[in-house]
Amino acid sequence: MKTETASDEDFEPPSTGAEAATPEPEELPEKTKVTTLRRVCNTPKFKTGQKTTLFRKKYFPAVSSAEWNNWQWQLRNRIRDLNSLKQFINLSEDEIKAIGLSENGLPLNITPYYASLIDRDNPEHPVRKAIVPVTAESVISYGEAPDPLGEDSDSPIHGLVHRYPDRVLFLVTDFCSSYCRYCTRSRIVGGENCLVSDRTRWEKAINYIAENKSIRDVLLSGGDPLTLSDESLEWLLSNLKKIDHVEMIRIGTKVPVVLPQRITPSLTRMLKKYHPLWMSIHFMHPEELTPETSQACERLADAGIPLGSQTVLLGGINDNVETIKSLVHGLLKVRVKPYYLYQCDPIPGSGHVRTPVEKGLEIVNGLRGHTTGYGVPTFVIDAPGGGGKIPLLPDYIEGRDGDDLLLTNYRGGLYRYPDPGGQIGTRGFRYKGGPAGDKAVLS
Repeated sequence: MKTETASDEDFEPPSTGAEAATPEPEELPEKTKVTTLRRVCNTPKFKTGQKTTLFRKKYFPAVSSAEWNNWQWQLRNRIRDLNSLKQFINLSEDEIKAIGLSENGLPLNITPYYASLIDRDNPEHPVRKAIVPVTAESVISYGEAPDPLGEDSDSPIHGLVHRYPDRVLFLVTDFCSSYCRYCTRSRIVGGENCLVSDRTRWEKAINYIAENKSIRDVLLSGGDPLTLSDESLEWLLSNLKKIDHVEMIRIGTKVPVVLPQRITPSLTRMLKKYHPLWMSIHFMHPEELTPETSQACERLADAGIPLGSQTVLLGGINDNVETIKSLVHGLLKVRVKPYYLYQCDPIPGSGHVRTPVEKGLEIVNGLRGHTTGYGVPTFVIDAPGGGGKIPLLPDYIEGRDGDDLLLTNYRGGLYRYPDPGGQIGTRGFRYKGGPAGDKAVLS
């Protein structure tokens, strides 16, 4: 059973305005019952998991619960170098060497909260493997590239990717509160000077969106948009909402997982003004589903924001049915729909965490039919070179017998579906994805 505690204060203090003068009470008749009203603070308390509370008391004894639950305190106190990390983790020789090498690439960056989830003594711990550098990152494998998805070639202006006809990817910052070691955009995040979070650049991107009336969907990403201030984020949302042909806005983020304290009541009050607003949250492992992260997701859901998860398949971290099933079940409990399961992008130094493609198909096959359909994400490869997301499914078609299509179910049973005149299942026939009209081919 998970143990939770509640901090005495949330991030937002109650109003400090002057209280109205209290008039003298009128004289009451004898035997009149008087009820004393107690003033109650209306600021919701922020849940804190037992593991995180113990971590704070051990390593940050002078830091109050209110300070710890202040997202800006978390950002100011990020773990960014070897000596800082050594205070919390018994590092292996390989990790020590790798942290020195990371100074020339994707830097070390971990919030104190996310560090509290790491196993101090086990280098194979899933959260630790995803956030602490190892020397395998310096090994470049076949097919790896700094921009494997070809985003730069689909960028009409800096910070905007226009690959699909009706939607754009708007990179509003190159900063994240914590850097995942398998980050697709490791080529652009982590610099000392944030080049994307610039109002002039934002204005150019918004002008491009306004001038291209085919764009109906804008995805804010980065970096992580939720590391921006409320004011900056609202500036972006409000200006995008002024564009008539923009029908929906999405935010891609890992903040609810690595910096859940950021999801404040003031943030959610602001976000709910800009519906329809959707959010995709990067979850990796069930150990990330803490009381803090659960509350962050619940606050966002209560603000009317549909939540979906995006999970990268990682070798030795989450590459088995049991782990992913535990994750999707936990996500559904906090009102997050498992959306995508990604094959890891081939960025430089990712070979040690990338899995064979069949591993993803194995996991989807182990979920489909074995758990609720809402819990089965779509397994996709984001095709190198700018091909976009390509979904992959296990093959449930066994063949054809006359007018019957032969299908296998999740238990391996063989079933017939009456399909007179159909060709699916015929030897050499397959249904081909691609442009409309080019639907089927004989091979």
